[in-house]
Amino acid sequence: MTTTKTIIVSGTPGTGKTTLAKKLAKHMKYKYIDVNKVIEQHDLTEGYDKERDSKIVPINKLKAKLKAIIKETPNTIIDSHLSHYLPKSIIKTCIITKCNLKELESRLKKRKYKKAKIRENLDAEIFDICLNEAQEKGHKIVIIDTSTKYSITNIINRLRIN
Repeated sequence: MTTTKTIIVSGTPGTGKTTLAKKLAKHMKYKYIDVNKVIEQHDLTEGYDKERDSKIVPINKLKAKLKAIIKETPNTIIDSHLSHYLPKSIIKTCIITKCNLKELESRLKKRKYKKAKIRENLDAEIFDICLNEAQEKGHKIVIIDTSTKYSITNIINRLRIN
């Protein structure tokens, strides 16, 4: 088992992953990894799904690249709704961001998401898709509701306890 201190931040798009991940990385002095940039920099897409308005990313290729990054820099915060696919053996903690549905819908509208994509993401939040998948992978999970005020210090303390 790896002695990594890598933390992954996952959750439905729009639930506050990036804001939280960047704040944690800054306060903990960890390296922040934006998985979207990794996908772009290493050309890890296999096309575009017009119906879902998103890139098609082969999970195994992405996992291999992220594992290599973690090996080079074990103190990282990885930000992506796909990060929970990484094996628990190389992850210290998985943070799942949650958000109330009205707030989530508002955030997605501000991003100018199409109605179908907003509905898909609201459904993903309702059914806790990222949380359930992270649990299936056996991750140690901390849930953070970003639609209420939260304290970075309290979250860091929760991460150290877990």
